[in-house]
Amino acid sequence: MSLSRREFVAQTAVAGAAVAATAAASPSPSAPRSTSKSRKAETWPNGARLAISISLQFEAGAQPEHGASGPFPTIDSHYPDLPTATWYAYGYKEGLPRLLDVFDRQGVKVTSHMVGAAVDLNPGLAREIVQRGHEAAAHGQTWTPQFSMTREEERASYEANIQSILRATGTRPVGFNAFWLRGTPNTLPLLQELGFLYHIDDISRDEPFLIPVNGKPFAVVPYTLGLNDIVLFEERHFSADQFASELKLEFDALLAESATRRRMMSISMHDRIGGRPARARVLEEFIAYAKRQPGVWFARKDELARIALESPLTPREGSLASAARP
Repeated sequence: MSLSRREFVAQTAVAGAAVAATAAASPSPSAPRSTSKSRKAETWPNGARLAISISLQFEAGAQPEHGASGPFPTIDSHYPDLPTATWYAYGYKEGLPRLLDVFDRQGVKVTSHMVGAAVDLNPGLAREIVQRGHEAAAHGQTWTPQFSMTREEERASYEANIQSILRATGTRPVGFNAFWLRGTPNTLPLLQELGFLYHIDDISRDEPFLIPVNGKPFAVVPYTLGLNDIVLFEERHFSADQFASELKLEFDALLAESATRRRMMSISMHDRIGGRPARARVLEEFIAYAKRQPGVWFARKDELARIALESPLTPREGSLASAARP
């Protein structure tokens, strides 16, 4: 039986608490431990050591008519869930425009993961996102989970998603995010065949890496759950102040680690959640703080993927790791 978003996040929150308890007993991340297999530190462009990549989820309007997760109790599917519909509508009426203004004021570019049906509903907003310099990435055509599809259905969903984004923005997506990270054994081969460069459905590293797909390298630009607004606000019920603290602590730890290895920080904001006024303000204050520190670069995920694919020092997994050995 498939999990709803809320059920998946609830399980993730429990797992996250266990990880946090383990981390509390570990040495401080501000003093990275040396290893016998340490590799040469590699910087990002212009000498930056820490790349910060913000995901902007453009989903509102594509949610199913019945059963979409939200702040209200679920009701009998025979009745329209009107308040939940307005909660999602906030995402494209207020949330996305507010966050785009934050990014403009701070001069940072982000990656927007766009559900095709949401783009079809608001093509002008999708076009504006790209016109402001942000990346349009694919997020499926609807909210139908990839793991419920046949290979042919999955491919058709990606092709439709590409066309929706292309019609609205004039750009073809090269990055992909599956429904709650849950792709299928067919997902990556299909993406490689369709000309994608990377996906984000992996939380196993704090820097991009390469994997073999269809006999060729494919980039992974890791996602986040620890700095994901659905997890923090909807399930763990963080306040804006707690979010501010989490952002700063994660940043400070990764910046310290970046003295000896290339690092990446991932932040995820959803249109109707992270676009609330207090949360957007906290994000803007964090961006301003991070920009004041040396060696920090705010980057789109397509930029990070291309660097990962070109750099000989990018971590490689699977058969690519063997091919990279001298």
